[in-house]
Amino acid sequence: MMKNENNHIVAYFPLPDGADKWRFICAVADDANKNIQVFSHECSRDVSKLESLTPEINAMHIFEREMHENNGIDFPGHPWLKPVRWPHNRYDQSSCMNTYPFFSSDSIELHQVGVGPVHAGIIEPGHFRFICNGEKVYHLEIHLGYQHRGVEDLFVSADSNIKRAVLSDSIAGDTAVGHSLCHAQLMEELAGNVPDEMLQMERAIALELERIAFHIGDTSALCADIAYQLGQVVCESLRTVVINTTQYWCGNRLGKGFIRAGGTHYPMTKEVANEILKNLQYVENRYSEMAAHLFSMPGALSRFDGIGVVSKEQGLRAGLTGMAARMCGIPRDVRTTHPFQAYKKYKYKPEIFTSGDVLARALMRRCEISKSIELIRTIVGEILSRITNPRQNKSKNPRQNDDAKNTAPNYNLALAADSVCISMTEGWRGEIVHVAVTDNKGAISKYKITDPSLHNWTGLALAVRNQEISDFPVCNKSFNLSYCGYDL
Repeated sequence: MMKNENNHIVAYFPLPDGADKWRFICAVADDANKNIQVFSHECSRDVSKLESLTPEINAMHIFEREMHENNGIDFPGHPWLKPVRWPHNRYDQSSCMNTYPFFSSDSIELHQVGVGPVHAGIIEPGHFRFICNGEKVYHLEIHLGYQHRGVEDLFVSADSNIKRAVLSDSIAGDTAVGHSLCHAQLMEELAGNVPDEMLQMERAIALELERIAFHIGDTSALCADIAYQLGQVVCESLRTVVINTTQYWCGNRLGKGFIRAGGTHYPMTKEVANEILKNLQYVENRYSEMAAHLFSMPGALSRFDGIGVVSKEQGLRAGLTGMAARMCGIPRDVRTTHPFQAYKKYKYKPEIFTSGDVLARALMRRCEISKSIELIRTIVGEILSRITNPRQNKSKNPRQNDDAKNTAPNYNLALAADSVCISMTEGWRGEIVHVAVTDNKGAISKYKITDPSLHNWTGLALAVRNQEISDFPVCNKSFNLSYCGYDL
């Protein structure tokens, strides 16, 4: 089934089953039928050896590597069984960053170029090892794991749901809304708590505002890398307008503290709705004008078109998700394939490109900004209608009812016992997956997170093959992947 391009793996991890066995949980998303199939199998801890699936299903490589590093499970036949993150409690304590087995070549015609882990800009640490022939890149190996925080273990050890909620804001700081929404709907599902329609609509607005802000920010970074300073400063200023709109709504520019299970501290008001519409109109006008210039400039197009190409076949084999998948003809978008919350009502149709290059990734951002603005206007318009005519919409908006319950978040949700729950959202980078396993008392015993960057860093490594090494910055910015989202 994994050879069907409509299916892709979203989670794969082991659980201790007694003292002598591992029980594995594997979740596969079926995009065509809009469902997730969950499989389980067992392995004796004495043997702790499973034939690798990676040679047949390349996207499995990162999951098998992680299990090898964390749990000491061997995968014979795996072509690349290297460490992933170096957690403090890794199985092999002798494995360390200084002994990482980089791919190498003895050819006298090739040389290696190392970049990082400390970079010139104020970004997170990561090491990039290039093997080049002159200026041409033959191979890039990306070495992360410098700031492993043990986030997944903290979700298990946290003694309250409010601590978990705060933690979800910081999984990847630039995707606070995407990750906290994924966590909130996971907790709500385990508790049998269905968020009211108005709350779902507000969450969709927040998620799309986050998408707009960071797509504009990435456009600014792309402009900077091709020395188009006007485009850079215009987009920087417009990103500020969008994140300041989120701050106006919830008090934090990145949306931290905004999404919480069971309710909200920041219900939509007429003032907030009008502020969102006003600012989006301003952003749309200025961004459209700037984008028209950018994508008609021969100098810009020559730096984007045909640079950093990833084919559909490569994307499928690597298991790319989100924008990185859609730019090479793979229609993966959780808002469409596995619609969640308000997206079940507002049917979203993603933009798909096929060229797989920097230009496709840049144009993808332009299209998604436009579609997100359109979606927000639709939802805000409906909310304003309900606020203005509460009696007419009384049955649709529980908050307007006289007997409506308090809409504040509920940090005391009782979770179902002996359960496995999977939550998915479409962050601005792509598919976010949270999985929780509960014990017989309803306490969380395992928490797994998959940020889209876990899959998509491989896409960047593929994109720079046979490119000039000077093309790396623009390729890197066209993906703009997360270090901390990968390094949980």
